[in-house]
Amino acid sequence: MKNTLFGKNDIHLIGILLLVFLLILGGVNLTKKSGTEVVVSIDGVEAYSFPIDEELEFEITGYDGGTNLLIIENGYAYLKEASCPDKLCVHMGKINKEGQSIICLPNRVVVEIRSAGKIKSEDDYDTVVG
Repeated sequence: MKNTLFGKNDIHLIGILLLVFLLILGGVNLTKKSGTEVVVSIDGVEAYSFPIDEELEFEITGYDGGTNLLIIENGYAYLKEASCPDKLCVHMGKINKEGQSIICLPNRVVVEIRSAGKIKSEDDYDTVVG
């Protein structure tokens, strides 16, 4: 009596589905445009904007005196240090594609990549809660 978890056809189906998933993921990543500026919002208000192609080290003073250290280098932006307890924003990594963001909830800081001159409007959101 043969006792296997997956049959030969199951393995083929899983392989095909995995290949399709990787192709879709690759297509999405290849079509994303690199952004041209880093926009910093504090407590929902846009506070700073920096070109992504210039080297920068900038301390952001967030909500209730919390701080985040923004680094822009080699065409990427990231948060190197943060005063928040969990440091999740520091571990979010480097960003450079339009629409990517790093969020620090305790300090209410959002670092977002945009194309120069693009102004955020209500059309950019899926849902607006009022």
